[in-house]
Amino acid sequence: MFAASCSGSTRAPFLIEMSRDLTVSVPVVANLVAITSIAWGVCSMLAGAGSDRWGRRPFLIGGPLALAVSMTGVALSPSFLGVMIWATLGGGCSGLFTGVIYSEVSARVPDHQRGRALGWVMSGQSLTLVLGVPLAAWVGSAVGWRGVNMCVAILGLCAAAALLVVSANPPDGPRRPGGPAHGMRAALTLPVLRLLGMGVGERVCYGLTGVYFATFLQATYHLELASVALPLAIFALGNILGTILGGQLADRLPNRRRTFACGMAASAVAALALFGYTPDLATSVGLGFLYVLCNAVARPSMMAALSDVPAAVRGTVMGLNVTGASIGWLGAASLGGIMMATQGFGGFGPLTAVFAIATAALAIAGKPSGR
Repeated sequence: MFAASCSGSTRAPFLIEMSRDLTVSVPVVANLVAITSIAWGVCSMLAGAGSDRWGRRPFLIGGPLALAVSMTGVALSPSFLGVMIWATLGGGCSGLFTGVIYSEVSARVPDHQRGRALGWVMSGQSLTLVLGVPLAAWVGSAVGWRGVNMCVAILGLCAAAALLVVSANPPDGPRRPGGPAHGMRAALTLPVLRLLGMGVGERVCYGLTGVYFATFLQATYHLELASVALPLAIFALGNILGTILGGQLADRLPNRRRTFACGMAASAVAALALFGYTPDLATSVGLGFLYVLCNAVARPSMMAALSDVPAAVRGTVMGLNVTGASIGWLGAASLGGIMMATQGFGGFGPLTAVFAIATAALAIAGKPSGR
C-alpha cells in the first residue's frame, strides 16, 4: 500500500520541476492526479471481480511488477504525453492489487482481528505523507523527479517479491481459472451498497481536508511552502494514530456501524471548529490533527464490516470499495475547488460537516445486520 500510494503522492514536491522539464504548465502536471485516480478506480473494480474468479495471487504479484514497469516508463519518458500514459498505467496497476490486498488480509485473519489488521494495512497510505513525500523531496534534490520514480519502481519490485513469499499458501485454497463467476449482482446486496456509500462519503470528508489542508494554512496564515511541512506531518500522524485506534475499536466494540457513525459525527464537529475558529497556527494544526484522528477512527470499522461478506465475492466488494474511494477523492477535489471559488475556506466546515453527518446517518439507517 505504501508503494502504491508513493506512485502518485511523491510527485507533489516536483510539480514545478516537472512542468519545466516537460514544457507544460503546473496545473497540467497536477491533473495527473485525477487521471491516475480514475484508472485506479476502474482497475480496482475489474481486479476485484477477477480475483474472485482466478484467485488473488496473480494480482498481488503482477500488480506491483506492472507498477514497477510503469514507474520506469514515467522516469524515461521525454514528453508529457509519455509521462501521462505511463502514469495512467501506473494508477491502473496500483488498482490491480490494492483492493485485492484487503481481500487477502481479510481471508487470513479471523473476524475479531480484522479491524486491527486492515488498520495496519491502511496505515501504509498515511506513511506516504509522513515518510514517503519528505523522503522523495530529499532524494529528489540529488537525483531529480525521474530518479524518484525509479526509486518507486524498485519499491514496487520489493513489494512483489515480498508478496510472492507471503501468498505462496492461499488461505482459502487455490482457485482454478475458469471457476464459477459470481458477478456483481451477487456481491451488491443492500447492506454492501450501504457500506460502499459510507466509504464514498468518508473519502469525500477526508479529501476535503486532506487535499486542501496545506492550502488552507497558507491562505489563512500566509505561510511559505516550506513552513507547512511540519503541520502536514502532524496531520498525517493523526491519520496513522486514528487508523490504529480505529482498528482496536472495530474489534472490541459490538457494533462496527455505530462505531463508524460516532467517528464521523465527531469529525463533523471537528471540521466546523477547524475551518471556523482560526485564532493562530498552533490551534489550526491541533484542530487538523483532531479532525483527521476522528475521521481515521471511523474507517477501520467500515472496512471490517465490508470484509464480512462471503469469500466468493470478497474480492469484488473490496475492489468496488477502492473504486468508491477514487470517486470520493475526485468528488472532494471538485467540491473543494467550487467552494474555494465561491465561499472560500469558511464554507469548508459546513460542507464537510454535512457530508459527515449524512454518512453517519447512512451507517445507522436500515435494519442492523451482524457487526
